[in-house]
Amino acid sequence: MEIIEDRHGKKSTIIASQLPVDSWHEVIAEQTIADAILDRIVHNALRIELKGESMRK
Repeated sequence: MEIIEDRHGKKSTIIASQLPVDSWHEVIAEQTIADAILDRIVHNALRIELKGESMRK
């Protein structure tokens, strides 16, 4: 949370995740912190969602 708070509105942040954004509230146990993080990340984000078969074979 401190990293996101420090960078919010000042610098770019790249976040890569295999977890869909819809599931973040379930993973982040504290709902208030989850809301704060998602408010700062998701609303101003450029999201690229990859689809298709995994390239790991």
